[in-house]
Amino acid sequence: MKSYRRRVAYPTRFESSYDLARLPWFDVVDRRLVVDPDIPPAIDVHTHLALAYVLPRRLDLGRQWPETEHYLPLSGTLDLDVYANVNLSPGDLAKMKRDLTLGSVTAGGMRRTHTLPDLAREMKELGVVGSVLLAIDYPFLSDNADDWLKAAKGREDFIVFGSVHPYKPNMERELDRQVALGARGIKVHPAVQTVLPSNHRAMKLYRACGRRGLPVLFHCGPVAIEPPLGRWLSQVRHYEKPLREIPETTFVLGHSGALQLEAGIELARRYHNVYVEIASQSLTGVRRILDRVDPSRILFGSDWPFYHQSMPLAKLLIATEGAPELRDRILYQNAAQLLGLSPEALLARRE
Repeated sequence: MKSYRRRVAYPTRFESSYDLARLPWFDVVDRRLVVDPDIPPAIDVHTHLALAYVLPRRLDLGRQWPETEHYLPLSGTLDLDVYANVNLSPGDLAKMKRDLTLGSVTAGGMRRTHTLPDLAREMKELGVVGSVLLAIDYPFLSDNADDWLKAAKGREDFIVFGSVHPYKPNMERELDRQVALGARGIKVHPAVQTVLPSNHRAMKLYRACGRRGLPVLFHCGPVAIEPPLGRWLSQVRHYEKPLREIPETTFVLGHSGALQLEAGIELARRYHNVYVEIASQSLTGVRRILDRVDPSRILFGSDWPFYHQSMPLAKLLIATEGAPELRDRILYQNAAQLLGLSPEALLARRE
């Protein structure tokens, strides 16, 4: 597809996320970053709400806050051509780690603002008509999937992927319970859930998902800021066995392999049951994905609330300049096909 794209010399470094208004597709209105309404709608397949452990249900997922506290602040400098977490200052990184550990057992901290209304507000400003919420749970002491499924019930703008830890007792019964509540897929995060992607119990889970027509979205690849065990569990080589041995299940490689991008791309080229998703990749990485991966199996994602949805959107708009059909495909058409949504209904929703 690269021969159909124009390489325009847009800036890639910005004083803040608001400075993205230097690009032709963004503006700042009432101190909010918004996108040009002529840009096609988007489906963001990689978002999270506030993750809660030990003491779940203490957060009000229905509350709107004046400002969302993203882990990468909008006020910080932004470089589109590095892996996203490189933009985090040492202070930002420390706050994020504290919020994801100690903060996950309280109702306070930055994560209190990671709610449905806060995400919905950002989506409206940036033309995102649907977001996939990716729950992450342990075998015990958490029930994020249940809480999110109930919070998003009846909302067309949110699609929830549940979470069934491979060592959850009565694993398939729990999977069916979440499907009954509305789960449209399953999220697996080897680093957080401390389970190898090719673990025998995990393989059983993937097969169960395949029988139910549920896609599995992996966190795939090391990101350099996780603990050593999580970094080892996320090595791209550990994902090949399920992709090869369970062709009846559709897999999405979240982050496209992260810092092992080339290995992630090779898996997508080798196995036809695999999609890649661009969250956190650099602009150069996004272009590399567009050059090497079947365009029908590339998805748009942000990893909200780690990052504002404008950052990956800016990268994709730059990388698809001059290729409107490719842009439409990655922003919403591929995800609509994967999730069984109507592209026409999505376009109407944007209007």
